[in-house]
Amino acid sequence: MMIRIHRQPLVRTVVALGALLAATVAEAGPPLICHPFDAGSARLLPWASQGQNWNTPDRSYDVQRLTADTLRLLTPDAPILARMENMRRATIYASRDQRAAAGLLVAVVGRALESSARGTRDPLALFDAGYLIETYKQAGGIFGESARNAAPLLELGSIDGYALVRRALELNGNSPEMEFAASLMKEGAVSAEHRRRAVSGAPTGSLLAKNLEK
Repeated sequence: MMIRIHRQPLVRTVVALGALLAATVAEAGPPLICHPFDAGSARLLPWASQGQNWNTPDRSYDVQRLTADTLRLLTPDAPILARMENMRRATIYASRDQRAAAGLLVAVVGRALESSARGTRDPLALFDAGYLIETYKQAGGIFGESARNAAPLLELGSIDGYALVRRALELNGNSPEMEFAASLMKEGAVSAEHRRRAVSGAPTGSLLAKNLEK
C-alpha cells in the first residue's frame, strides 16, 4: 500500500499549524496532549518536572534542536509509549516556534513518504507520522479562538493520521501499545474497541497496564 500525501498542501499545512501553535495550551484537553505517558526508563525529551506535569517544558531547551532531537529518539528500538510521550512533548515545544512546528512535521511525515517510495514496509515510520499528525490536530483544538480563526486546521484535517496508524497496526501485527495509541484518536465504539484490544494484550504490571489505569 502506498501512502499519498501531496507535499505542497503539506507545506501550507505546517505553516498554518505553526501559527496555531503560537498560543498557550489550556489547562485540560485532548488525551494526546494533556495526559503524560509513563515511558519508564526510556530516553525522552527534557522536561522541567520529569514528566509529572503535562505542560512543564524545560524553558531553557533550544527548540531549534527539536527536529533533530526528536528523530534521534524515534529509533527502531524505541518503545511505542516512549514514542508517544516524545511526540507529545515535541508538540508542546513546537508551540513556542512556528519553524520548529513545521520542520518537525515535515521531517516525521517525510520519513513515512520515503519509506513508502522505497517500497519498504516500515510500521514505525507510519505510526510516527500518523501519531504526530493526530497530536497536532488535538493540540489545535485547545488553542485560543483568535489563533484558530487566523489559521484554521483545514488542510491538516484532510490528512488522516489515524488511517496511517491503522496501517501500521496491520503491518506490525499484534501491538497492544499501538492499539492504546489508536484508542486516543477516536471516540465511541471505535475507541472502545482499540482500548479493549490494548487491555487484553497488556501484561499485568506492565507499563502499558499502568498507562491504561490512568
